[in-house]
Amino acid sequence: MEDKQQSNGVMKDNNELKKKVNWSGSLIVASLTGAFGSSFLYGYNLSVVNAPAGYIKKFYNETWERRYGFSVDEGKLTLLWSITVSIFAIGGLVGAIIVTPIVKFFGRKCTLVLNNVFAVAAALLMSLSLLAGSFEMLILGRVIMGIDAGISLSALPMYLSEISPKEIRGSLGQVTAIFICIGVFTGQVLGLPEIFGQESRWPFLFGAIIVPSLIQAVILPFLPESPRYLLLEKHDTSKAEKAFQRFLGKDDVSHEIEEVLAESRVQRNTKLVSILQLLRTRAVRWQIVTVVVTMGCYQLCGLNAIWYYTNNIFSESGINHETIPYVTLSTGAVETLAAVFSGLVIERLGRRPLLIGGFGLMTVFFGVLTVSLTLQNTVHWLPYLSIFCILAIIASFCIGPGGIPFVLTGEFFQQSQRPAAFMIAGTVNWLSNFAVGLLFPFIQAGLQTYCFLVFAGICFAGATYLFFVLPETKNKTFHEISQAFANRNKVTLEMQEMKDYPGERKSSEEQESNFTSSVDNGETKKGIV
Repeated sequence: MEDKQQSNGVMKDNNELKKKVNWSGSLIVASLTGAFGSSFLYGYNLSVVNAPAGYIKKFYNETWERRYGFSVDEGKLTLLWSITVSIFAIGGLVGAIIVTPIVKFFGRKCTLVLNNVFAVAAALLMSLSLLAGSFEMLILGRVIMGIDAGISLSALPMYLSEISPKEIRGSLGQVTAIFICIGVFTGQVLGLPEIFGQESRWPFLFGAIIVPSLIQAVILPFLPESPRYLLLEKHDTSKAEKAFQRFLGKDDVSHEIEEVLAESRVQRNTKLVSILQLLRTRAVRWQIVTVVVTMGCYQLCGLNAIWYYTNNIFSESGINHETIPYVTLSTGAVETLAAVFSGLVIERLGRRPLLIGGFGLMTVFFGVLTVSLTLQNTVHWLPYLSIFCILAIIASFCIGPGGIPFVLTGEFFQQSQRPAAFMIAGTVNWLSNFAVGLLFPFIQAGLQTYCFLVFAGICFAGATYLFFVLPETKNKTFHEISQAFANRNKVTLEMQEMKDYPGERKSSEEQESNFTSSVDNGETKKGIV
């Protein structure tokens, strides 16, 4: 009995050691650098326009008056400002649509590196718009920055999901959400009056975009490409082996390569699937529906409405108007801390409870917030309850719905399907983003504080769907996740692949034979005892 306990203790220690080895230096640097130049900039550009809004509108008016000899009317000024804010989503939609051929041709890592060209160009246009006296430069810069965000929010999760071991795939995937939150918070901090939140300094808020872009462009080229991309799409076993070795921090990567080859054998091909082919593939029907639901709820769950009401609620609580920008920092801090917490516990709790629990808690707190806002003039302490609800809704969003949809999109689909899946997810994401920006003012005007009941209903519907449909994907291979959906899709993976790709089975078997020959010749046995 004592020997058995000792043996179990040794096995436990070995497992813990294995988990520690998984976090190699290259893996950490790749995830942090990739996120800093990608999802960080997305979050930053969501919040950076809030602080200088008054100064930018003044710049629009002065430019209009200098050109045409009269001030722009209030309606046109509002329209110009609305275009400036919402056109970021249009650019994001363009980026999401063009990302598939780019990641196919250049690869995941090179796409992230080249994407910095858009970010630098956008930063220069926006930061020089005041000096040039052209508000069109600012609007064009927002479009280009949106394209950058649309590409990066697909390429980055794809890259992270393909370079990380399955044991930490969720934690590494949450880096995307964590850096979005850090970007939002950084935009709030730099927008303070003591820093760049002044009439003469607001262009520096946009010029700062260059810094993360240059850091990513300098560091990322020295890190490996996705080993799965190299092995399955470029058929370069040698480079794939070296990439695995660097990311996993060990010489013996035969198990990882065989795992990828096993997926290739099941897939029967590695030819990229188009969106139309993916939509016609019965074996991924529920995966697609689940991605659409999670991405739609990600944007439509009402977080944008929270930002809209924050200043008013803080004011109603008796907080001085000049102090509100500093108090608002608490929302960004809570957002960041909740995202970090999610990254720390996702591999213990799993994706399913965090995602369902997040939407469920948002439903509850939206309901309480509706009551407190409706009755806040009758009870003196209700505004403080409203503040608590705002922070609770933000935290609930960030522990699950804020990042896990990106993780799931990378986990649900095989290598050949992943680019098309991310294009679908990105399109839903950006269209929903645009819809919120377009429709929310009308919803708010018509329903007032009761508008939060709409978002509570969306969150409840999302949580209910996920409760009945979403399987747990923690510590599972891509093939195992596909098998978890097989019963719901009412088809086995092998039958579906033979039906969809009957002419490619021979070529895939030849490819498998080539891979096997490479293994036998020693290409993947370097360092193997």
